[in-house]
Amino acid sequence: MVDRGSIRPPRRAAPSPAKIIALYFVSAIAVGTLLLWLPISHAPGAEIGLLEALFTATSALCVTGLVVVDTATAWSIFGKVVIMLLIQVGGLGIVTLGTLVALLLGRRVGFRERLRAAAQVNALQTGGIVKLVRTIFLISLGFEAVGALLLYPTFAALHGPGMGAFYAFFHAVSAFNNAGFALYSENLTGFVRDPTVNLVLAALFITGGLGFLVHLNLWARLRHGSHFQLTLQSRFVLLTSLGLGLLGWVAVCLFEWTNPQTLGALPWPSRLLAGFFQGVTPRTAGFNTLDYAQVREPTLLVTMALMFIGGSPGSTAGGIKTVTFAVLAASAWSMVRGRGELTAFGRRVTTETVVKAGSVALLSLGIVFGAMLLLSISETVPLVPLMFEAFSAFGTVGLSLNLTPELSAPGQLIVTLLMYLGRIGPLTFAVALVQEPRDSPITYPDEGVMIG
Repeated sequence: MVDRGSIRPPRRAAPSPAKIIALYFVSAIAVGTLLLWLPISHAPGAEIGLLEALFTATSALCVTGLVVVDTATAWSIFGKVVIMLLIQVGGLGIVTLGTLVALLLGRRVGFRERLRAAAQVNALQTGGIVKLVRTIFLISLGFEAVGALLLYPTFAALHGPGMGAFYAFFHAVSAFNNAGFALYSENLTGFVRDPTVNLVLAALFITGGLGFLVHLNLWARLRHGSHFQLTLQSRFVLLTSLGLGLLGWVAVCLFEWTNPQTLGALPWPSRLLAGFFQGVTPRTAGFNTLDYAQVREPTLLVTMALMFIGGSPGSTAGGIKTVTFAVLAASAWSMVRGRGELTAFGRRVTTETVVKAGSVALLSLGIVFGAMLLLSISETVPLVPLMFEAFSAFGTVGLSLNLTPELSAPGQLIVTLLMYLGRIGPLTFAVALVQEPRDSPITYPDEGVMIG
């Protein structure tokens, strides 16, 4: 006779790190929406509905910068602080921040929590992840503090000591986390000739977009000299970031130099400065010192390509990431040269990595073009602004051709979902919806197919 009390139901599998990350972001967006919906978050006379609060909370947490209401005039100081905190949480990563809170409370961090944190920051292994999370937090605060100190004289001269400090810290946090939120109605167009604001903010969002693991690798190289080699990841990130930054700078200057609505109205030193800023901001900062509604179509096309590529893995930036682009480009070049496997910097890149890069790019293109189709149905505007909006939202950039405030309610919901998917990553979202992969006991025979 079987004792039924001794029979235990099978234990349910724990949620995957990808699913935890996806759900945590949804929960944080919900909390942010409720906080921004409170009357205390609104400026006197501003009427902000639930949909506007949802859009703004998603844009801030997903470090995007697209806005349907004017950040400068629609929100109170409390509301702006909420937005800044959402940017900080979104940039660091919900799970990373949760692990840090557990450390501060003295609670033991288990293996599952380490695994979630490793997935959030794209760490290659879970060993030392707790120390890594603590270091990431200190790196973020350090860069933001230095940036705020450098920006303070400019903003203090405009807004006074107290408010100037808030403006300096808000923009430093927004820049390092690649959010693109500005406390001015016209973003940063009023600072187009200011080298301090342009160069400090550019340094912050370029640094934030490199990735925390690259920061640590560079620091170790500086400490130990040539005896400590840069990882393949760091070399891909640095070389690709430099190349794309130069490409963007040259392209903006080339296409906009004679445009009287953009660079053409500035003296040549300011043209170079503004061209540089607009060339690197699509990686995915979202600040602008020129009106993108006035730029020429070749510039828009280059900008959309840069927004789609985005920043680097494990960083505060979005997009398919620089390493994904570099692996795909290097793989194509290797195939053209007739080489069977991809090698770079004296290292072999695994086939699994190449397949993963292709999957990320294809999933991302599918998401963006699906959103374009839906926006073309819900909105009665030309296709180019819709394309630009979709690439900006998915890349968590925040640039717009002044379309965002004019979106219909369905259009706002589409862009909101696109920002969410762009932040957590298409591959993370796909993994979150399916069970953990299992190795099949069956091995099938190979058969070639024609490509191209």
